[in-house]
Amino acid sequence: MKNIVYYFLSMLLCFAVGLSASYFQSDSLAEWYPLLDKSSLTPPALAFPIVWSILYVCMGVSLGRLIVGCRDKVLLGLWGVQLLLNFLWSIFFFTCRNPLLGLVDILLLDVLVLLYMVNSRRYDKVASCLFAPYFLWLLLATYLNGYVYLYN
Repeated sequence: MKNIVYYFLSMLLCFAVGLSASYFQSDSLAEWYPLLDKSSLTPPALAFPIVWSILYVCMGVSLGRLIVGCRDKVLLGLWGVQLLLNFLWSIFFFTCRNPLLGLVDILLLDVLVLLYMVNSRRYDKVASCLFAPYFLWLLLATYLNGYVYLYN
């Protein structure tokens, strides 16, 4: 039963960070983002909360598995830094309305998520695989961010 708390708190942390980021980006989503030239690959607005909910669950379960199974401080730190960069992307891209800063952030995030996947695989293959959908979504987001930067 104690282990369930780690999973729950990890998922709660992800959702809290996501909810906080959405608070800071709401004005830009209404006023700035709709006016940008965006790629035809941009998903519909409805997809974002659905996808991020699934990703936050996967991210939280991945962290929970590592807390229960390995407790490697460097790996747990890597997980924390990637979540911080995830949050900062919303601030840079939407709040600051700076696609270049967002692009730099998300490129670093791509690298950290890949490092997390590679390094967590040694301890828990499931924890690593739970980050695969997140990594794929980030690659799409990186492309979309780059497109906005180049064409606006």
